[in-house]
Amino acid sequence: MLGTRSGASGPHSGALPVSMRITRSHRQTMGLTRTAKTDILHRQPMAAKNNPPDLLPGTLDLLILKALVRGAMHGYGIAAHLKDVSGEVLQVGESSLYPALQRLLLNGWVKAEWGASENNRRARYYTLTTSGRKQLSTEREEFERLIGAIQKVLQTA
Repeated sequence: MLGTRSGASGPHSGALPVSMRITRSHRQTMGLTRTAKTDILHRQPMAAKNNPPDLLPGTLDLLILKALVRGAMHGYGIAAHLKDVSGEVLQVGESSLYPALQRLLLNGWVKAEWGASENNRRARYYTLTTSGRKQLSTEREEFERLIGAIQKVLQTA
């Protein structure tokens, strides 16, 4: 017999079997979504996900640094630029973009200033620093080396 949660409050207090507890990361891994009205988990079909491809580790930093070569940009502008230039293949979400920008700030590769966006809203504009340009060069060389190695593997029988 399945156990149930005890002492819990909320819509499922005492009613949800222990074996049915699903964490947020499990829901994401399994492609499950929660509907707000019914608080029920639904499985999304694999074909309906339309998820963009995963990036290689460290690639997002490279792409952001490259985008900033054009000049100062705010976060939404960076994401829109990457999406546009890649033919809508690369779709960087806020949950990935802003932690990456913060990491680049902490490393001293970008600097940020508050300013007004095109629609007169307050936005943080990021610019590439001298050390960021050096890092871009280093990361680009490493990326090209990695892509070359992957191509060699794919070309073998």
